[in-house]
Amino acid sequence: MEQRLSLVTLGVADVGRAVGFYEALGWKADNDWRAQGVAFFQCGGMAVALWSREELAADSTVDDPGGWGGVTVAYNVRSPAEVDAVLAEAEAAGATIGRPGEETFWGGYSGVFVDPDGHPWEVAHNPHWTIADDGSIRI
Repeated sequence: MEQRLSLVTLGVADVGRAVGFYEALGWKADNDWRAQGVAFFQCGGMAVALWSREELAADSTVDDPGGWGGVTVAYNVRSPAEVDAVLAEAEAAGATIGRPGEETFWGGYSGVFVDPDGHPWEVAHNPHWTIADDGSIRI
């Protein structure tokens, strides 16, 4: 198996509402999600999908007792100021700010927003990583 990640699927209560949230952040679905029941967003060399949480659990062969699933996704940016700007944009789109931007124990700066379905997103500036023009990271 090659060391890469192709797709992250977020289980959501209402696909249309979730798409509306991510569109408010400036994202654009790359498929006819209304007809297909799942929305795909091209994100650099990978994709993010929004799909019914119930259907995702069944397809993934897991029991879903609700609550947090033990996974946080991250969006890395080029400066601490950009962390704060993205958090403000997410809050304006309907996210809850779980942790405002602050200096971290590892020498960076990060904060967390939680989307309307409870998925936590860390927004981070890591001065030890390089972000290419296309948004990809190098560690």
